[in-house]
Amino acid sequence: MSLHKLLQISSSSPPPIYCTNPVCPKPSNVLGEQICATCETPLTYRYLWAVGSAAQSMQSGQIVGNRYYVTAPQIWLDTKPGVPPVLPDRLSDAIASYLYLYPYHLHIPSVYGVYNLTAAEDMVEIVLLDNIPVDDRGNLYPSLVEAWPEATAVRQVYWLWQILQLWIPLCEQGATYSLLIKHNLRVTGWRVRLRELHQQGKIQPTLRDLAESWSVLIETAHQRVRQPLQDIVQVLRHSPEDAIEAIATQLNQILLEQASELPLHIAVAGQTDVGMMRSHNEDCCYPTATDLKQTDIYPNDRLIPYMSLVCDGVAGHEGGEIASQLAVQSIKPLIHSFIMEVEQQETLLSPLMIAHQLQEITRVVNNVIAAQNDEQERSSKQRMGTTLVMALQLPQHARRGSGFDFNNAHELYIVNVGDSRAYWITPESCQQLTIDDDVTIREVRLGRAVYWDAKQRRDGGALTQALGTREAEFLRPAVQRFIIESDGLLLLCSDGLSDNQWVEKTWADYAPLVLRGEKSLESAVRDLIEVANTQNGRDNVSVVLTYFGVSPQKLVLVEPTATTQESPPLESEFTAASRALMEEEAVTSVDKRATRLQRLKQAVLILALLILAIAGGYLVWRLVYQDSPTDSPTETPTETPTETPTEPSTTEVDSATYYIS
Repeated sequence: MSLHKLLQISSSSPPPIYCTNPVCPKPSNVLGEQICATCETPLTYRYLWAVGSAAQSMQSGQIVGNRYYVTAPQIWLDTKPGVPPVLPDRLSDAIASYLYLYPYHLHIPSVYGVYNLTAAEDMVEIVLLDNIPVDDRGNLYPSLVEAWPEATAVRQVYWLWQILQLWIPLCEQGATYSLLIKHNLRVTGWRVRLRELHQQGKIQPTLRDLAESWSVLIETAHQRVRQPLQDIVQVLRHSPEDAIEAIATQLNQILLEQASELPLHIAVAGQTDVGMMRSHNEDCCYPTATDLKQTDIYPNDRLIPYMSLVCDGVAGHEGGEIASQLAVQSIKPLIHSFIMEVEQQETLLSPLMIAHQLQEITRVVNNVIAAQNDEQERSSKQRMGTTLVMALQLPQHARRGSGFDFNNAHELYIVNVGDSRAYWITPESCQQLTIDDDVTIREVRLGRAVYWDAKQRRDGGALTQALGTREAEFLRPAVQRFIIESDGLLLLCSDGLSDNQWVEKTWADYAPLVLRGEKSLESAVRDLIEVANTQNGRDNVSVVLTYFGVSPQKLVLVEPTATTQESPPLESEFTAASRALMEEEAVTSVDKRATRLQRLKQAVLILALLILAIAGGYLVWRLVYQDSPTDSPTETPTETPTETPTEPSTTEVDSATYYIS
């Protein structure tokens, strides 16, 4: 019997694509349609990468197992995406590597399932990968080699930086050879992606091997970065494996220098809403219209537009609404101080050091909430907690030669605990940046189960991390660093929006319009709140949308306003029990610290005004009563343009917009 008959493979006309709606009476649809003809559910096109030589032998147009349609070599379309895949009987070392590397989902595919291929007496397990580098039609994105000549200088360096960051985790899984195969490295805009993992066997590639693979690329690198990158290659050729951090520092210097030459425009809008079914709001976000008004009072406040965050009080934990408020109140002065410290540094801080500092700040906030729980003698589910997703555009100086040449190195840091999420959205794509801290993901990361298996657990959606529920020593905040080198939108949201994939389903309705300047950020935020309330509806929702632009022309993203609606006091949104919690000592101590900080700022301002008044009076005295003017030159201060916050939308209480150029 021939191999193809044994594999039950046919070369007939294209198969139908099936609707994922489990109650659809006629789920079969013509391949290529986007909406189910019967129930109008959007059709899912899930393309998979089939690993192994057996998959390589299958031709385009063949149907495998009455389910998978081979659209290109090793690219299979799942025509029944609503049916769970076949899961492996055991987790081989090859599969386990993908599970352990799940935190690097932006670059590395995930295991979807397997297809068991039976021929004669042999059984071959073909591993099927999802999250692969293909477009919505199943076409592979270009290889790094193909895209390299047309990329900007900063993007070329950014690609190399990502590869270097993957070296150590892939080395731990014996898969660094994956970074040396030129057609295995694919690029989607700024992002480096792998088609699959390649195990290198007994021979471990070295940094010298990485240098050789880079040297070919660097020959055609942009002139401005060619020589510095060639110097990096020479260091790689002669360095031991433990020197990778020092090499990363040199490469990071080149990256930030190139990124900082780009312009940077930032606008942000945020809103939180109680939703359709809840009596009170356990969400809290920053910034809001109230926060923007405070920047008028305190113009030296550097948090807007650099920091944004969303906190969602843990459901089922009494006082979750207070925990989210307390997290926001506590983290603001800590991040403010951190930004001030960074600006005073004469050398660049490494991403590793910054990530460590952000983790420590998060742990301090955790302990503020935990201390409140302890004082109230709360235990188990009575302990209040909150998720956190925070974005920090850190305005670190890029230094070249002597002195600081640039004021912003375009670094974006994302911190998350729990299941509030961050997404990066461009006119072409929407990418989830964070991964949830829940039982499903925990099982995958520990190598215990593939995603589809772990998802079947009844407690799969239960959180494994939240701020305040335990002491900081048990907290593992995730921190990621990105470089802003193209226009895009950063969306932070609570699960009131992200549940049921409504971000993925709706991003194309607003993102291209906002990025073209045809829709305001405030309008897009309102639309997302409406989607959350009408499609999910059962939960509170918070949305913070930030525009990052590096194009020479700054987009007009603000709708004209006439008046501003006053927001009600925060206390009116809380239950009586929550207001009682707010009066406890832990919260009071935070308020006292904030008050002392405000008084200190006011004292410094008054002192500065007094000094200016005295100096002015002395100058007038000299001009009026002295016989001749002074011969000493007068120093002219450099004029600093004032950043003027934009009025918030009249129709939303908790929304805010701010710009920086």
